[in-house]
Amino acid sequence: MTIVEVACDYCKKIFPRELRRINEAKKFGWKQYCSGNCHSLAKRAMVSLQCGNPNCNKIFFRSLHEISISKICFCSRSCAAVVNNQRSRKRKPKLKICPNCGSYFSGRRKYCSSICLPKTTIIPKEQIIQEIKKFYKGRGKIPFKREYFHWKAARFRFGTWNKAVLAAGFEPNPVKFAKKFTAKDGHRCDSLSEKIIDDWLFSKKIFHLKNAKYLNTLFTADFKVNDIFIEFFGLTGALKTYDKLMMKKLKIIKKNDLRLIKIFSKDLFPESKLNDILNELIKPEKTINKPSLNLFLHKS
Repeated sequence: MTIVEVACDYCKKIFPRELRRINEAKKFGWKQYCSGNCHSLAKRAMVSLQCGNPNCNKIFFRSLHEISISKICFCSRSCAAVVNNQRSRKRKPKLKICPNCGSYFSGRRKYCSSICLPKTTIIPKEQIIQEIKKFYKGRGKIPFKREYFHWKAARFRFGTWNKAVLAAGFEPNPVKFAKKFTAKDGHRCDSLSEKIIDDWLFSKKIFHLKNAKYLNTLFTADFKVNDIFIEFFGLTGALKTYDKLMMKKLKIIKKNDLRLIKIFSKDLFPESKLNDILNELIKPEKTINKPSLNLFLHKS
């Protein structure tokens, strides 16, 4: 421990102090005092200063502990903003040319205003309602938001996607991860997506367990068929806590050399790909790939 003598910023008395403390005070522009009494007196001591704004030069008073050696003092925040804004380099907005009127504008939009927006890109309410009805007639179900190409236009016209579905005369789809569902075989599922997977297994007459435990741990898999675990990674990339939980599961699977089939939201919506993903359950002669931690990082 190196001790160095330094002068008190209030009484100017020379006193010993650790070198690391002196360097820390210089780094952050702190005052150094020989005692708590000098520190207390310095807080009450007022010093006259001149504003650092050359257009102001106003004389003002500040406590000694409020004055930083490494910084210029200003009488107000407005004077500080004037000087600091002149020092900082301002960003110039990236200008784009409107395809319709040719004027310059900035932002994410393609056109400078709604007046220049082509009429072909404006989807009326009547068209949205007819397309939702057509979707229901063709597939026998209400479209999810991601299944409808103009869902942003529907949200803009009606306020929300569910209001657009109501306007078409249907009851909105339930939230996929906020409601419990009962599968056809009686299993209780945490989401609509899990119910779709469970019903697929039931339709193929594949015996499966729900919420099967991983060996002697408290972690459970969504489904288990023989010695094969099936996980639905529905919230991958959406919640950090969910991602951490899934990583722990995958480490257990890798450590114990277990067999795993991974299913993501993109495998169910807008088109179901379960026939391709779970086809290995019907054809056991094919080998299932070992789980990989890197594949989990891929967002669905």
